[in-house]
Amino acid sequence: MTTSLSSSVAPRPPRVASVRHTAIFLGILLSLAVVGARSHAALTPPGSAGSRPSVLAIYLPLAVAEWLLVFFVWRGVRAAGGSLRDLVGGRWSSLRDPLRDAALGAAVWGGWVLANAAWVRWHPDAPATSVQGLLPRGPVEVAVWIALSCSAGVAEEIAFRGYLLRQMRSFTGSAMAAVLLQAVLFAVVHSYQSLTACVKIAIYGALFGGVALWRRSLRPGMFAHAWTDIAAGIFRI
Repeated sequence: MTTSLSSSVAPRPPRVASVRHTAIFLGILLSLAVVGARSHAALTPPGSAGSRPSVLAIYLPLAVAEWLLVFFVWRGVRAAGGSLRDLVGGRWSSLRDPLRDAALGAAVWGGWVLANAAWVRWHPDAPATSVQGLLPRGPVEVAVWIALSCSAGVAEEIAFRGYLLRQMRSFTGSAMAAVLLQAVLFAVVHSYQSLTACVKIAIYGALFGGVALWRRSLRPGMFAHAWTDIAAGIFRI
């Protein structure tokens, strides 16, 4: 009976990095939240109504910060004997594979757009002034925004739905707890926005975490994440 019961309990998945590495990673996320809040507040200083500083000075450092975070993840995963490919999951062996992931990403994005529309109708919440100030204007800013969105789609999915989701699942032994924890931390990093916006961002993170678990791949979420950011900046949806 003891052998039967023990064999029916799924073992915890292995850690993808050390506990120390994850503790430092969480500290970095909290630091990014503080820096982000200060940077966005600087976009609308008192008495500057109608003025708008160049957002390119924010876009480019943000992209660099995202990829430095991925580099830190890579170092920790590599030290534990893994690779970024292991975190991303999935494989593209033919043209059909990326097309399938792109189609699934489009479906996830479409579902999020509908959910977001329902959210706005149920709880209209004007975007934070700092967020409005970040949105691109003009062809140069739009082009850089698209590049930044694609960068975020890859980097943030690796950091949150790849590294953090797997580590939290290893620590807690629960897929649901892991999805919720990484979603909350994802919202914390975006805490410069309003409280209701952070709740919506947490739901977004939970949705993408669920997709990553379902597909055992970050690739569909990367497509959906990039399209979500692009649409938010260019089409305001």
